[in-house]
Amino acid sequence: MSKVMRKVKKMGKMGKKLVEKIDHSSKLRVNIPAGLASAAPPLGSQLGQRNINIEKFCKDFNKRTSDIKEGIPLPCRVKVKSDRSYNLVIHNPPATYYLKQAAGIQKGKIKKGEVAGKITFKHLYEIAKIKLEDPPNALLNLEQMCQMIVGIARTCGIEIVREIDPEEYKQFLKDREAVVVDFREKLQLAKESKLLRTN
Repeated sequence: MSKVMRKVKKMGKMGKKLVEKIDHSSKLRVNIPAGLASAAPPLGSQLGQRNINIEKFCKDFNKRTSDIKEGIPLPCRVKVKSDRSYNLVIHNPPATYYLKQAAGIQKGKIKKGEVAGKITFKHLYEIAKIKLEDPPNALLNLEQMCQMIVGIARTCGIEIVREIDPEEYKQFLKDREAVVVDFREKLQLAKESKLLRTN
């Protein structure tokens, strides 16, 4: 082997040491209710697959979300490091959560073309301002964020209006609740009859 070849080989080995080990593990993307992280599935098994200390993670998450109303869904991004430690990024609740809260509803549209609830442009603007704080939306401006939320509202069946008459809307929500209850009853009956058929 020539002197040049030996030198090239030696440099190649040095280069390998200098190059950091490539991390192929994917980020864990999961919604966790504020203050309610537990080792129970699905969260426990997802953390276990990535060799994260489940108990430590749950304590950390619950401590960091202690000032938020318990049970609010929080989208989280967890990046695992090679030493089994992790980076936890907690985002604001999903836009659908804010939209349903603003509209005063628990369930979005049941069938196509149905209006499940209403919000005003002021609500839309406030939700957009909150969602702009999330890292994935850092490059969007307020107008783009508003357009994005208009699209999400449409898929939920939430109508955006200039103003809402409180009395009219109260009646609308009452009528809507009856529709949701009826839908849930039919769904339950369908499940029960399916169970009977399979037994």
